[in-house]
Amino acid sequence: MDGRYLLDNKQSEAGIRFGALAELFDPVTFRHMDRPGTGKGMRCWEVGAGGASIPLGLAERVGPTGSVLATDIDVSWTRDIADGVIEVRTHDVAADPPPAPPGGFDLVHARLVLVHVVDRAEALRRMVRALKPGGWLLLEDADPMLQPLPCPDESGPEQQLANRMRSDFRTLMAERGADLAYGRTLPRALREAGLADVQADAYFPITSPACAVLEHATVRQVRHLLVARGLATDEEIDHHLANVATGQLDLATGPMISAWGRRP
Repeated sequence: MDGRYLLDNKQSEAGIRFGALAELFDPVTFRHMDRPGTGKGMRCWEVGAGGASIPLGLAERVGPTGSVLATDIDVSWTRDIADGVIEVRTHDVAADPPPAPPGGFDLVHARLVLVHVVDRAEALRRMVRALKPGGWLLLEDADPMLQPLPCPDESGPEQQLANRMRSDFRTLMAERGADLAYGRTLPRALREAGLADVQADAYFPITSPACAVLEHATVRQVRHLLVARGLATDEEIDHHLANVATGQLDLATGPMISAWGRRP
């Protein structure tokens, strides 16, 4: 098994993916963050920040008296947003000590992170330890095996090709240690970690322009791996990308499970 992260932040397509993910999922994420009342003066840790949208949204909520720590193993897309409220730090959540301030964080959040982390249990323990008593942990992760098809309405050869490409992509993810059924385990994992008031829900778009942008960027980002592994040919990938570019494919994402709980 190859433990390296499949979707390298250093590739140019990563920024396109972050923008599409923000358009698709930020409204859901902030709805959950606002549920416990994320507000002025709070201290927040955004784990595996990737793009800048969540740290910036948190900074607006906590104001100048609060703080936001944005961490990732590669901070290429967030390093320029550091200011008096936002701190950006290179950090491996499964290996490095929790960067908790005295008293702990009011909110810790990770979206589409743990599914890619080999030692998920240790990463979760470190995030829980970083919470202050009464602080909230919000985890959001994919569960593509709950709904594995980008084209649930497989009505023609274009949709069939898209579904096969997604299956090939999941093969690459699994080879690098991704748990493709991880999202559904989040409520149990939070309870077993000692959190209280655990709840969860799920969301996935069936079709959206941002879904097409995400698909196009993701396939371009991994096409060399698909070809090298013999999972797809260059001709098949070009055909699929051309189909996506028409805007006529209804492309879904895998479900994103959001689960949250409070440290007693």
